[in-house]
Amino acid sequence: MNRENLTMDRAPRCGARTRSGRPCQSPAVRGKRRCRMHGGAAGSGAPIGNTNALRCGHYTAEAVACRRQVSELIRMARATLAETEERK
Repeated sequence: MNRENLTMDRAPRCGARTRSGRPCQSPAVRGKRRCRMHGGAAGSGAPIGNTNALRCGHYTAEAVACRRQVSELIRMARATLAETEERK
């Protein structure tokens, strides 16, 4: 058997670091950069989109804008109180 005909030898390698610190030499999954053990398997990885931020709604654009408005109102109120204290 001729070694040049083996496609496994020419397959791109995973390259993830193993526990020993050396790069993994397993072939990468087709269309991915990692082997099946290091994240190339179907269904591995994080889901598309940041759904964790929507869990409580604290970081939605509407909530952030509301907090900014409240902060600005507090700043204006403190400035007004400081002005009235100076006048006394």
